Amino acid sequence: MIGTLINALTVLIGGSLGTVLGHRFPARMQETIFAVLGLFTLFIGMHSAFATGNALIVLGSLIVGALIGEAIRLEKRLEQFGEWLRDLLVKNQEGGSGARFVEGFVTASLVFCVGPLTIQGAIEDGLIGDYTKLAIKSMMDGFAALAFATTLGPGVLASIFVILGFQGGISLLAGLGANVFTEPMIAELTATGGVVLLSIGLRLLEIKQIRAANLLPALFVAPTAVAIMDALGIAYYPL
Repeated sequence: MIGTLINALTVLIGGSLGTVLGHRFPARMQETIFAVLGLFTLFIGMHSAFATGNALIVLGSLIVGALIGEAIRLEKRLEQFGEWLRDLLVKNQEGGSGARFVEGFVTASLVFCVGPLTIQGAIEDGLIGDYTKLAIKSMMDGFAALAFATTLGPGVLASIFVILGFQGGISLLAGLGANVFTEPMIAELTATGGVVLLSIGLRLLEIKQIRAANLLPALFVAPTAVAIMDALGIAYYPL
């Protein structure tokens, strides 16, 4: 959990600075920063997607995950959670500013919790107490939080709750099940997360407004699919 706590702290610092200093950046500079974040998210997503050893697992996981996410309306529920946090933490946020808070919360939560270092780093932190990857991720997230907060405001800070719950939860589960996660499971989970990141990048660049949060169940489907293949004795063929 140490790595997750460091991560939450850097997002708090970066997000706070961005919220305070954001109004000092001209609109064109904020737009350019947002575009850079979108491009970088696409880059990280593409890099992670190639971690797969079997692309069919990634495709199947995304389809099944999307069906689950759409069925339970996961993105809508995440937005509702963001609205609840907005009402709890920020008073008198109406209209455009209120919508911006929710957008900042949802976008930051997805970017900070779906990256390639999130799963691997959280697992290593929980399994062997090595939080090196999460420390690196923390530095990246801190700067990203600063950039996001300059355009999306204090909603970015609310993503800290998701970081603590999701990333910290993975570390705790990894500690309880040290022998559960195999290398192929982590590889397919990372690759699937990379594709989800691509959808977030397209959203940030306003190319396609994909309901990225509804794809999140795929992150659980991918390692489960590998585990089922192992249990049934189905060979894991690299493609």
